[in-house]
Amino acid sequence: MKRYDDQRLNDIVIAIGAIRDHLRRGDLSDGLVFDAVRIRILEIGEAIKALSPRLLATEPTIPWKQIAAMRDQLAHRYFDTSHAIVTATVGSDLDELEAAVARLIGRPHSDP
Repeated sequence: MKRYDDQRLNDIVIAIGAIRDHLRRGDLSDGLVFDAVRIRILEIGEAIKALSPRLLATEPTIPWKQIAAMRDQLAHRYFDTSHAIVTATVGSDLDELEAAVARLIGRPHSDP
């Protein structure tokens, strides 16, 4: 794993932590919380887009391309963002993503 990958994985960990912090302040029906969570999901997608494909291939059960596509949706079509999709993502996908990222962080480094 390249050092740059380490940095992006850490970015994902920080964004997930921030999402959880925002949700402790309120739920997604609060517009400010929703906006804060949405931008952190965008950050996660941006970090994933920067990770090496070889690294992502080691966690094939995570829908990396869908996460990156969600980032694009949030960045470019934010007025069309479905509240239900953001809610479902936060409610059911963050734990799995966090576990996968933890496994990736724990992998031995093999910088070329």
